Amino acid sequence: MMIFTLAQRELRSLFLSPLAWSILAVVQLILAYLFLTQLNEFLTLQAQLKMIEGAPGATDLVIAPLYGSATFILMMVVPLLTMRIISEERRSRSLPLLFSAPLSMTEIIIGKYLGIIGFLLIMITMISLMPLSLLFAGSIDLGLLAAIVFGLILLVSAFAAVGLYMSSLTQQPTVAAVSTFGILLLLWIVDWAGGKAGDDNASNLLSYLSTLRHYEGLSKGVFSSADVIYFVLFISTFLILSIRRLDADRMKG
Repeated sequence: MMIFTLAQRELRSLFLSPLAWSILAVVQLILAYLFLTQLNEFLTLQAQLKMIEGAPGATDLVIAPLYGSATFILMMVVPLLTMRIISEERRSRSLPLLFSAPLSMTEIIIGKYLGIIGFLLIMITMISLMPLSLLFAGSIDLGLLAAIVFGLILLVSAFAAVGLYMSSLTQQPTVAAVSTFGILLLLWIVDWAGGKAGDDNASNLLSYLSTLRHYEGLSKGVFSSADVIYFVLFISTFLILSIRRLDADRMKG
């Protein structure tokens, strides 16, 4: 299908970019340092933990904090990956050529989105190799790890959908990156604002809009269909907005 051809093209262009390789290296370096730090602290406390019945294990004390840090780091990284995806084509005036291809606006957006998701999945796989390495020395809660990884995939997919839409609004990649990060940060802290709100209805609404709130349940191993539906609706909304934006550009052209 043309969608997957476009996705492969987008993924290949990312790997041809020095920025993408730099992001991969820096993210891995930072998270590897945090992982080793958490692991060292866990090993230091292991003698004391053995004396406590039902004490938390490596999954709770090493793996969960690692992915907690990864979520915030990826919130800063995704805008850098998505900022050029459409804005660069708009700036280089190659967007009309893309419109002339035998592709619908939906296929263009979905193809580009899947290319970004492919890159992010590779990044998450590389991150997951660190906690999986603990299997050589002991046991970890694979069920909890799977839930955390699944939640992280949904979270970064939502980040990418926002980034794609913001990139479709401007021809300046820097503007797209800054505006994407601003929206993601707002959605990240809106839960805190909901807790400060005096009105219960407003508090519940703000809490529901928070991406962090819906990720937290999955990060604790609690699978909720409501959280999954939230992310599906979130991603679909921004993809539809991106499609409508490109369609408006095509009609103007």
